[in-house]
Amino acid sequence: MALFQINFHSAVLGRNTSFNAVIPDRGAEKKDKYPVVYLLHGLSDDFTSWLRRSSVERYAEKHGVCIVMPDGGRSFYTDMQTGERYFEALSRELPEFVSRMLPVSLRREDTFAAGLSMGGYGALKLALRFPGRFAAAGIMSAVTDIPEKFASKTFDMQLWRNIFGTPEAAVANGNDLFTLAEKFPADAPKPRIAQFCGTEDFLLADNRRLAAALTKLGWPGFVYKEAPGSHSWEFWDRHIQDILEFFFDKGD
Repeated sequence: MALFQINFHSAVLGRNTSFNAVIPDRGAEKKDKYPVVYLLHGLSDDFTSWLRRSSVERYAEKHGVCIVMPDGGRSFYTDMQTGERYFEALSRELPEFVSRMLPVSLRREDTFAAGLSMGGYGALKLALRFPGRFAAAGIMSAVTDIPEKFASKTFDMQLWRNIFGTPEAAVANGNDLFTLAEKFPADAPKPRIAQFCGTEDFLLADNRRLAAALTKLGWPGFVYKEAPGSHSWEFWDRHIQDILEFFFDKGD
């Protein structure tokens, strides 16, 4: 495996930013282009957290996949109402930069998004808004219901207003997962979705609501699993392995 930490100037953010990437050895794998997973961190983490707190490098080697881990700040991977345009940076600028610098495939069937908590929200939003580019999304302990969080005040409301504005604005600006799924274009390919949540996770009710909504829609290739665990790296390190199996198990 090769590990890269890449620092570059983001024209979208108007400043320097960073991401980590792990890539299998090209000579050993005998491939020119690798599948790529955009793996997103949570609200209290940064782009180094997946490498520091999980064994994702070993899992990437097992599946022969490039994993790109960008920095999302505390943005919920959103073009913020008051702040920076993180979603544009993630959805357009980063993939363009990665494709120029790293040996990754641009084919839809080779492109995936995954993440935990805030990153689970961002990964699913990415796949639902760009279904022509992403074959599947894998989410763990995801923040799923943005309007509900305005009502319950689970998070810092000043941060929430800076990011989303209002519940109505969240829906109108393409930041509500339920609306994105319900109004998904009929002529677009539906990305497969794997969703995991711990039975002791404080976001369990949110995840059950999303799972019920996707099940009601008859979403093809949707898998929802609950397992013992909390909002913790022990849970995420275990189930990122399941997500990669979901992405790359040819018998799935």
